[in-house]
Amino acid sequence: MFRKSPLQDRRGSMANSGRDRQYEEDIVITSRVRMARNLEEYPFPAKIDAKQSERLINTIKDTVFDKKGDMADRFLYFNIPNLSPIDKMILVEKHLISKELVESRRLSGAMISKDEKISIMVNEEDHLRIQSLMHGMMLDEALDVCNDMDDFLDKKIDFAFNDRLGYLTSCPTNIGTGIRASVMMHLPAIVMTGYVRGILEACSKVGITIRGLYGENTEATGNLFQVSNQVTLGMSEEEIISNLKNIVRQIIEQELVLRDDLYKQNTYMFEDKLFRSLGILRSARIISSEESLKLLSDVRLGIDMGIIKDVKIDTINVLSTIIQPGSLQSILGSNLGNMERDVGRAEILRTKLRND
Repeated sequence: MFRKSPLQDRRGSMANSGRDRQYEEDIVITSRVRMARNLEEYPFPAKIDAKQSERLINTIKDTVFDKKGDMADRFLYFNIPNLSPIDKMILVEKHLISKELVESRRLSGAMISKDEKISIMVNEEDHLRIQSLMHGMMLDEALDVCNDMDDFLDKKIDFAFNDRLGYLTSCPTNIGTGIRASVMMHLPAIVMTGYVRGILEACSKVGITIRGLYGENTEATGNLFQVSNQVTLGMSEEEIISNLKNIVRQIIEQELVLRDDLYKQNTYMFEDKLFRSLGILRSARIISSEESLKLLSDVRLGIDMGIIKDVKIDTINVLSTIIQPGSLQSILGSNLGNMERDVGRAEILRTKLRND
């Protein structure tokens, strides 16, 4: 028997502006803007030696933590090589630093604001990666935060800059504004229907790249994709953000159409898939992080479409982070084996989803 999709009911009952904002929030999990900057007086990270790296880090620390300024109380400093493997994993899982920074053999550090909305990576691919991470579709707000920090640093530090090319960076694709803007999108229907390859190809033709959960060379675990600009040279900050937002809105519309189609094609099988995933999460005694994220993706889809009503989206957001290896070991105890992690993860999932 044909039934109208709950998603159709929700879309039909909202004014366009409110509806668009709602579905942006459903599908866009986070927004991030990252600025690449290099200091004029130091070799780029590929050529920098240990003494220069130490001086560079101290220069940035002295600038941010200058007690005469207004930034010192807002940030915490992390010496990356001195962090435990679990602490490094947690920062990567929360997208506050990159895997590249953790894996680098250079002296490196990170300054992270206490509210975790902004972080500064030192000695990653460039001397500085200034990053703002926000929940939902907030690219403009993330850009404003990065610009404020960039302006603060620019008053005290001479960045490598060319009048014709703009900011000079290690990777040629970042030359210009040095900006990479990205959104994390939940795209289960596009994956289920096999449209993801076509979208990847279409985006690459217009200067947009789509990567996995943790960026370059990572998989789209849990149907989560990072969608970002590829090139900065010859484009203003506003053009980069506007172009990305336009592409993201087209992807959102495609995802919504496909969700409706999947629901109408076989309503009971579609709902059964979502509720079975919730049932497994509420009952499993052993479960891996990969399987958990796949099942949580189904539950998130059910909540977004108004099918699953007894689980809050905030619960899914929290679980998606704390079930990952670093965060999980921080909660349960360090240096757990695979089986211990899988058992502990299952217990957390059962408890959180039964008591939501």
